[in-house]
Amino acid sequence: MHILRLQEDSPVLVGLYDPNEVLRYANKAFRKAYGIGPDEVISWNDILRRNYAEKVGSKIETEDFEAWLAAVRSRRGKQAYRGFEVDLCDGRWFWMTQTQDEQGWLLVVSSDISALRAGERGLRVERDSAVLAALTDTLTGISNRAHIFQLLEDQVKLVNLGRRPGVLALLDLDNFKKVNDTYGHRSGDEVLKHFASVVCSTLRRIDGFGRLGGEEFILLLPETDSSQADAIVQRILKLLEQGRPLPEHPEFSYTCSAGLVLLSQGMNTEMAYQRADQSLYEAKQGGRNRVVWAK
Repeated sequence: MHILRLQEDSPVLVGLYDPNEVLRYANKAFRKAYGIGPDEVISWNDILRRNYAEKVGSKIETEDFEAWLAAVRSRRGKQAYRGFEVDLCDGRWFWMTQTQDEQGWLLVVSSDISALRAGERGLRVERDSAVLAALTDTLTGISNRAHIFQLLEDQVKLVNLGRRPGVLALLDLDNFKKVNDTYGHRSGDEVLKHFASVVCSTLRRIDGFGRLGGEEFILLLPETDSSQADAIVQRILKLLEQGRPLPEHPEFSYTCSAGLVLLSQGMNTEMAYQRADQSLYEAKQGGRNRVVWAK
């Protein structure tokens, strides 16, 4: 009881998110900093969207919020512990730590470090920006090739150490060359960004999603069995069919194909990728807009 009372009254920001990214506990300092009501139940995504719209809470400087959000999500929850600096709109500067357990609960603790020298602060912000840029696909805001392959390698190692199997999915937009040829490369870029946004909307914090290049993407679903993964990818395919990413061409729609493999003990990264790639090829040859599992 003493711990809970002191935590509630502490100037340190304390928040707890469940595996679905819903804020389940926040002390007074956390709620005040991020503009959250005493009894409000809200997701991490919606906290940041509101912060950006109302210029409260986290200071977010971007012209494309959804791409920025995808870039931040690409790193969130991928490590058991992470620490980094955060600027708030009220001028304060915080050191934030994120600690995640095996069930996906995420504890956030932030301490005010505004008293540190301004020069040192600027260098640290530049460093964090450079680190994020090195992990991010510049067009879509999701993980780039190097980062998603690192996440895949990490997941394969965990599976071989006895963690629950996961699923690797290779996703490839169907007939994408025709999009560029018919509507132009700028429209093609909009389709790629739309695709990334649709997939991101279906993901959990622990999932990984990155662009390999062109119209090919990797989706990584840790601790997920084949039936769960199949349902996730089938939902993505349905959402894509319903989407209309080019407002100036409302008749346009597109699909994608997917090759999936269950990550299991004894498998290495290259083997997993090759099996998923073969399955993707079979999906393309079989008529596209479908899911094929590695045999």
